[in-house]
Amino acid sequence: MTTNTATKTGPVWDWAAGHGPVTGALSATTGALAVATTGAAAGMPPGWALAAGAAGAIGHTATSLRDRLSARTIGMRAASWLLGAGWTTWAMTTGPLTWAALGSLATLGIGMGAAARATLLREEARELEAIAAAERQVARELSAERRAIAAEWADRIQRVCGITVRVLAVEQWPTGTGFTIDAELPPGGTTYDKIARESARLSADARLPHGCTALASQGIDQGRVLVDVTTVNVLAAEVTYPADYGPLSLHTGIPWGLRTNADEIRTYLREQCALVVGPTGSGKTNMVHTILAGFARATDVLTWVIDLNAGSAGLPWVRPALDSSGQTTEGMRPGVDWLAASHEEAAMMLDAAVRIAKHRKMAYQDLMSQANTDLLPISDRIPQIMIVIDEGAEILTAIDRPSKALAAKILEVIRIARAMGVRTVLTALGATGAVLGNLMLRREAKVRVALTGGETEGMDLGKQFPGSRGLRVDQAPYKGAGFMGTPESPAALFKSWRILPNQIRDIVAATSDRHPTLDATSSKAAGPDYARRWDTTRTAWMRDNDTATDERPATGAPARPGGLNLSALRDSGTPPAADDPDADALAHAFMAQIDAQFGTTTEPSPPTDAAGDDRPAGLNLSALRDANEDNAARQAALALLLAAGPEGTGASAIARALADEHGTTRQTVVGWLKAWAEDGTAVRVGTGTKTRYVHHRHTPVNPPED
Repeated sequence: MTTNTATKTGPVWDWAAGHGPVTGALSATTGALAVATTGAAAGMPPGWALAAGAAGAIGHTATSLRDRLSARTIGMRAASWLLGAGWTTWAMTTGPLTWAALGSLATLGIGMGAAARATLLREEARELEAIAAAERQVARELSAERRAIAAEWADRIQRVCGITVRVLAVEQWPTGTGFTIDAELPPGGTTYDKIARESARLSADARLPHGCTALASQGIDQGRVLVDVTTVNVLAAEVTYPADYGPLSLHTGIPWGLRTNADEIRTYLREQCALVVGPTGSGKTNMVHTILAGFARATDVLTWVIDLNAGSAGLPWVRPALDSSGQTTEGMRPGVDWLAASHEEAAMMLDAAVRIAKHRKMAYQDLMSQANTDLLPISDRIPQIMIVIDEGAEILTAIDRPSKALAAKILEVIRIARAMGVRTVLTALGATGAVLGNLMLRREAKVRVALTGGETEGMDLGKQFPGSRGLRVDQAPYKGAGFMGTPESPAALFKSWRILPNQIRDIVAATSDRHPTLDATSSKAAGPDYARRWDTTRTAWMRDNDTATDERPATGAPARPGGLNLSALRDSGTPPAADDPDADALAHAFMAQIDAQFGTTTEPSPPTDAAGDDRPAGLNLSALRDANEDNAARQAALALLLAAGPEGTGASAIARALADEHGTTRQTVVGWLKAWAEDGTAVRVGTGTKTRYVHHRHTPVNPPED
């Protein structure tokens, strides 16, 4: 059986609400009538009603005084109680149901309602006036503080810069770390940069704390100047990357750090490239991870990374998503879309970027026509490719042939790919003329960062931020602190976030399903080089993380030391303790010297005793390795060095070539190359990550044959 219930409509009573003037008067009069009628019928003494009214008047007077109500309100409430009690006492004596009693009660109720309404309006007006008075007091105090600041800084600018300005406004920063002065410049063609040049002197005159500055910038027009004064040093403290890994967009800006007023500074890289400069120890690597974090959070950006220093900048963003075979794990994508750690892989990446840019220009003509723009509309369906090149500015200035080839490809990407959504972020170790000498780089990399870390050598801020005045390295002597300028905001102090390894893993996991995929048109242009970027053969180097371990056999016997053991194959004697660092270091040093001096000498095969066991006839310095195999690997490495020709090769390339057949590690190859460089077999070219070795047959002057 179905029951249909009609929806009831009508006034809704709020029984928890307080009484207003009308309901209060109605409640008081009906209550008095009820008490008088009941008391008269029951023969209650009339004096009780009068006593109850007096008690109510006293109670309401006390509460009104506590609430600091006006005297008019207190008097109205007390009078209402006393009048109601008096009418009740009179009605109980003469009869509450007479016309005289009812008429007087109605008159009394109307009077109480009118009085309550009047006092309520007065109380509201009194409260509003109190709030307004408090606001006026705060405004007077704030205005006085601002007037004091304005007068102080107008006098300071006159004293230090010799310019008379008129301060129009002083804005206190919400973070409480400083303020901004908006001033009008004097007539006669005075420009803001006359004040900007004296930033250091203004800061010293104001006795600002270290790390605080007074920086002048352009105002709303050319006759105005803004002076940002920092009063609290926010650069010294380490600020962790925000735990909010929410989605970002290239069009709304990618946050890279904080200004001295604690506001985020965002970069807009749809058309701009970026240059990040920072010497060793300044926090540049951490800044690169901050940049990669922002790109990983973006829904319309694919990140490619080139790091010829073993791919160290991109590995933390790739490894969490790779399994033991080097393939991407199911359900998780790397934080970067492509990682190159060698000249060969980097060349493939840059060639693919050029092909993508050229193909997009032809394939998306209709789309750009519909959007009425000459810029490719970037979205999650057609993502922008951001190529982050660690120490890329050094590649542009390198003189070796592989780096020159990469430099040409980098400049081509910068030159042709702006409209088609391929941009670069390059890093460098210093702001020098060699790094900033390339016109293409200076013209396209308008987003610039200088992490100083207090380093003065190779940090020419005038070259990196042309036109900016008053920037000094000693203003940002802290790791992760420096200067940042964009087309939207002038160069000024900023602080990069500190991003921790566990945060990188968390960001990779949190943003895995957010990364866009390369559009089909671009993927076709990129070709198999892009499609096979995660093949096992091309990611093998990412899994080459052999580390020295102190392993003990299952029997519980003490493990043999990892270094040189002259009695390794003898049962008698006690080997050096495995946990003795001095003995282990001495053994490793001794072993390196022996390898360098005698590594090419074929060691004799050990004789076989009657029992069939291989035992050395005497001293055997390589008792724990296969001598023939080691010599074969060394000869193979020498052949690869010879085959490399005049361009030469490096330890990483030789180690990868020998890894499958001989299992040779990079550390072993480094020892061979150093020994060959010392005895003249090879010639070392370059330093640091650009080090390469060339066989002496391919050098201009051959050393004498051994």
